[in-house]
Amino acid sequence: MSDLKYIRNFCIIAHIDHGKSTLADRFLEMTHSVATRDFKDQLLDNMDLERERGITIKSHPVLMRYEAKDGHTYRLNLIDTPGHVDFSYEVSRSLAACEGALLLIDATQGVQAQTVANINLAMRQNLVIIPVINKIDLPASDLEMCYEQMEEVLALPHGDALLASAKDGTGVEDILEAVVRLIPPPVVPENEESIKALIYDSKYDTFRGVINYVRVVSGEISRGTQLRFCNTGLTSEVKEVGVFTPKMLAIDKLTAGNVGYVIPNLKSPDDAKIGDTITGARMPCKQALAGFREMQPMVYSGIYPIDTNDYENLRQSLSKLRLNDSALYFQAETSAALGFGFRCGFLGLLHMEIIMERLRREYDMDIIATYPSVVYHVYLTDGQMKKVDNPLQLPDPSLIDHIEEPMVDASIMMPTSEIGTVMNLIMEKRGVVKETHNADRNHVIITGSVPLHEIIIDFHDKLKTLTRGYGSLDYQPSGYQRAPMVRLEMMVNGEPIDAFATIVHRDHAEARGRFIAERLKDVIPKHLFKIAIQAAVGGKVVARATVGQMRKDVTAKCYGGDITRKRKLLEKQKEGKKKMKQIGSVNIPQDAFIEVLKSKND
Repeated sequence: MSDLKYIRNFCIIAHIDHGKSTLADRFLEMTHSVATRDFKDQLLDNMDLERERGITIKSHPVLMRYEAKDGHTYRLNLIDTPGHVDFSYEVSRSLAACEGALLLIDATQGVQAQTVANINLAMRQNLVIIPVINKIDLPASDLEMCYEQMEEVLALPHGDALLASAKDGTGVEDILEAVVRLIPPPVVPENEESIKALIYDSKYDTFRGVINYVRVVSGEISRGTQLRFCNTGLTSEVKEVGVFTPKMLAIDKLTAGNVGYVIPNLKSPDDAKIGDTITGARMPCKQALAGFREMQPMVYSGIYPIDTNDYENLRQSLSKLRLNDSALYFQAETSAALGFGFRCGFLGLLHMEIIMERLRREYDMDIIATYPSVVYHVYLTDGQMKKVDNPLQLPDPSLIDHIEEPMVDASIMMPTSEIGTVMNLIMEKRGVVKETHNADRNHVIITGSVPLHEIIIDFHDKLKTLTRGYGSLDYQPSGYQRAPMVRLEMMVNGEPIDAFATIVHRDHAEARGRFIAERLKDVIPKHLFKIAIQAAVGGKVVARATVGQMRKDVTAKCYGGDITRKRKLLEKQKEGKKKMKQIGSVNIPQDAFIEVLKSKND
């Protein structure tokens, strides 16, 4: 099987929920890669989170052996990829390890926004693209719509499309034959004798240490091989090499053109870097492979351990997660209210939600996150520009000339009947519609410029609601635009609480402040004096709520007599409470922070 002409490396790309994992299941069944007793639906989705939500979060490689109709046995290396826009970095890394891609299109939904984004990623890598129209067994399937959209939106001839139903196995064998026939075998660079392999993913194992997922470009790697990591300069001996079947299976050596895993003698998650090139320590390659571009986080949030003693455990857990997800960024920060924690960067709100859930489940961390924010460009009066992703770092308003917020070009695909409501949504979110064009007779694509902050909060949810689930969204960064952004501070009894500070548009400051104040009013326990909860912008209060006081009935002992006696007692109590308020401090329990921040994140 070492002959390169019998090796095919390919991946499956599509919009979310178009049947990628189900098609991978049929491939595994047809190639007898998994025993019948071990088989289950969505076999490659091995995370509980993936199975619960019905989405693919991580790319999953698997080796299959397929006996083709030409009589030869082929070695097929498949990588199943995520479909959500927040995990597009996973897709780009997987494409770098392949020569071809299966582009899946749902026969009932047609081409969606993320379908277009994924095919653009594949074209940049110069991959062979095989279009597959899936779910043709469903009564709602519309092949004419799919053919029209393929030619109008994707610029692919509709005659190239394969028809299949991953659920019942229709057309799956034709897809495998097309993979063998159309996708080229890997090519080893001429005059390259040294080991050269690309790390396209990694994970951390408690007992084995760092496990690198690699695509071998030239040479061969076996147990005992001395390797050098081009980016970090570290050298290490290989403890094990293997392939995914889909379980990890140790083999003697990984040869050129193959995809598998390498376990070097590395114990620290910081020693490995996705996108790095592995080469031989004794005879290193002259030039490293083109790695992956560093991903710039789009959303930032503070993550804090609820128990401050878990700070070091949280740091180690984030390091291990970053090895498995290089789009995650974090650095240490402190908060007067929440203690020691980390400022973390994510690709989107779903990415943030998944990371937090993985910290809770896989590392048993009890954590809380602050309100998500984006990176603003703050131009000062002295001409300097400062990047700010934390509201607490925003300079004094008197020193700020103006602020620019990040914008994205959003591509929204929807039924033609919903174009008016979606345009209103874009304008409501302070966006501008750039252009519209028809995808087919029933669907339209709107391209607009929208602030990133508005996109990450609730834009996707509102879009799905307004379009009854038929709208799809994809977005790409498009630079910065000047906007009247301000820091909204929450004050309790006159003291600012940094955990609730946020950067908002001036027009939305009052509504956001009122919402947080009302939530705080519900969770802060009553004291012996009234507590004022205020939302302020630049020292000006824009919203307020008051927590009522606990009050002793000082007039209970008065059973009659002149009313002035009761008034005297009440005045005396009032004076005492005023004095108490001046010297008293408000105790905000940890549960209050958790409840309010949860509501803000929701």
